[in-house]
Amino acid sequence: MFSASCHYGLQAMFYIALHSSSEKNVELNEIATEQDIPKHFLSKILQLLVREKLLYSMKGPTGGFRLTRPPDEITLLEIVDAIDGLDIFHQCGIGFKSCDDNNPCPIHTDYKAIRERVQNLFQTKTLEALKEEVQNGGGIISISKIE
Repeated sequence: MFSASCHYGLQAMFYIALHSSSEKNVELNEIATEQDIPKHFLSKILQLLVREKLLYSMKGPTGGFRLTRPPDEITLLEIVDAIDGLDIFHQCGIGFKSCDDNNPCPIHTDYKAIRERVQNLFQTKTLEALKEEVQNGGGIISISKIE
């Protein structure tokens, strides 16, 4: 449903939410290595997120990336919007350009319901909610990776 850039951006933002603070930035190399994301590709994605004002970028010995707002104020939908835009939540599941409520494709109604559920999930989930889930033992990321 989302582009590779968007997946990497979501993973990187989550990693930064877990590892940065107002005193600590997270380096590009660390994110790329820990998340197994090609460094040059990740660099472009993170710069886009800086331009969209979701990240700060600092140079120098203590440089790296940090969130512009607390993780409880950044939704997953904001990250998707910054990278892929929100058109994905209005596109046809099969790819027909003329598919809409008045001229539906064979899966229009079912796919529309799924799109709306995914959009609602991404609109209500924050980076903080993801952090809390991991800290409570949920998900595929072990607690040892975040400490």
